[in-house]
Amino acid sequence: MNERKLRQLTELSKEARQLLTKMIGQIGVGHVGGSLSLIEALVYLYYEEMRVRPEEPGWPDRDRIVLSKGHAGPALYALLAMKGYFDKETLLTLNQPGTRLPSHCDMKLTTGIDMTAGSLGQGLSAAVGMALAARMERKDYRVYCIVGDGEQQEGQIWEAAMYAGSQELDNLVVLVDDNGMQIDDYTDAINAVRPLDKRWEAFGWATLCIDGHNFSDLEAALTHARTIKKRPTAIIMATVKGKGLSVAEGKLSSHNMPLSPEDVAAALQELQ
Repeated sequence: MNERKLRQLTELSKEARQLLTKMIGQIGVGHVGGSLSLIEALVYLYYEEMRVRPEEPGWPDRDRIVLSKGHAGPALYALLAMKGYFDKETLLTLNQPGTRLPSHCDMKLTTGIDMTAGSLGQGLSAAVGMALAARMERKDYRVYCIVGDGEQQEGQIWEAAMYAGSQELDNLVVLVDDNGMQIDDYTDAINAVRPLDKRWEAFGWATLCIDGHNFSDLEAALTHARTIKKRPTAIIMATVKGKGLSVAEGKLSSHNMPLSPEDVAAALQELQ
């Protein structure tokens, strides 16, 4: 990746974190940690990888994205606003009465959302269905599904993974947000899910392990995924929960945490 593109993507990530901080700060509490750990992946997907038309959100040939870990909706909303799906001012209505931006993604409320999420483990099944539909309709769109590492404890993830592998859905990419934490504790202290790459491989998937905050890694992995035939791809992203905000970074408490006006001011200063 050249330096110019890297600078652009880094600045976009900074903007997304600023918007997310203001968004959650407006209501005072929210899913800070698991939203911040996804910023680089979402920036790369929307600005480099996916074919989308913000001016035509329902474009039939668009690439699809399913945020199965739906509690990270604020991160996705920030990117949708940056891309022009709706005004950035709308972000300040997050989780307010009458909002179009609930804390967990809702395709019936929010422009640009391809699948409602919230109950962990279900998003991959929807993504598999989308990928299978593309094949049946002879379309060339790709489907990207973002899941959490704690979400790997849900049995439905592995049912969907088994089916996708058996159907050789090479237009499907899963990105695993492997930040090592979930709401109650460290992920492996609750129910060990590692080694993630070996588990996905056992279900017939190609796997790639990367630094989820490194744009060169993201570029290499997603580019390589396009060359893989007859297997879906799982990209295991090593990430840091709360990345970019010292009040949240690497802290278990950041899963769903309050942000005071002082926290917001300090965070925005950090992100200058």
